[in-house]
Amino acid sequence: MIEFLQDPAMLAAFLAASVRLAVPIAFAALGGVIAERSGVYNVGLEGMMLSGAFGAAVGAYATGSPIGGLFVGVISGMLAGFILAILAVSFRVNQLVAGIAVNLVCAGLTAFLARAVFGLSGAHMSVPGFGPVNLPGLSNLPVVGPAFFNQDPLVYLLVVLMLGVTFVLFRTQAGLNLRATGENPRAADSAGVGVFHVRYLALMVSGGFAALGGCHLVLSQVYVFTEQMSAGKGFIALAAIILGRWHPVWAVAAALFFGVCDAAQLRLQFSIPDIPYQIFQILPFAAAIVALVWIVGSVNQPEAAGKPYEREQR
Repeated sequence: MIEFLQDPAMLAAFLAASVRLAVPIAFAALGGVIAERSGVYNVGLEGMMLSGAFGAAVGAYATGSPIGGLFVGVISGMLAGFILAILAVSFRVNQLVAGIAVNLVCAGLTAFLARAVFGLSGAHMSVPGFGPVNLPGLSNLPVVGPAFFNQDPLVYLLVVLMLGVTFVLFRTQAGLNLRATGENPRAADSAGVGVFHVRYLALMVSGGFAALGGCHLVLSQVYVFTEQMSAGKGFIALAAIILGRWHPVWAVAAALFFGVCDAAQLRLQFSIPDIPYQIFQILPFAAAIVALVWIVGSVNQPEAAGKPYEREQR
């Protein structure tokens, strides 16, 4: 297992795999940061990611283009975010319960629709996707070149969106309004900020980001849709949000940490075949638990997160 650290080619392959496995988690974590900064827990990231994966498969299959799949996938995730907004913002349903409901509905609905669209053999129906893109000059660097600069377009999109979300959150009026609704919605409302509108928009954008994670699974990793293919990555994204202290850059960094854990467990399965592979499969989830226990009590979430807001009559 340690031998690959001494082999540049094997180390580059390991790092590249870590990045690929981290991308779906990172997209979902970015979406979760946006939602929770607005004051709404988005426990429905798993379902939104699954919706995005299904939408990407249908869109790519129907149009013959991964761009079409990306568009349909993002719209599917935004629709799931809109449903969560109706439940959590308008009807003030407990946000954890609403998120779980979205997960269950998305899991059941995508499984049903996948059989209707692709048939029983849909798991074997490949769709067009994205291939790796070399960045001239950078991709030739030893180790880091093939690991970080020979990735698919969605990896580069993740970096752009991470920087964009960070800028919007902390350098624009829109970001200030978003953070205000998550810290003190009543004061924000008094200042003229439309709390409900901000939270609706935040949840829809959050759903779109999580859907990008699902799109990456279908369009850049396996090129097929299978039931429950998100496999808990949305829940790991929730841990990445907390570990990253609700900051876009640190949330993506936490997702990369979990990607390394996932890549390590895959390598361990082949390196130590005598041990049941299920033991290694729990490594990313165990890492999430340990990380959360390690930082418990040292993080400050948005003050109004998880608290439904009811506007006072004037």
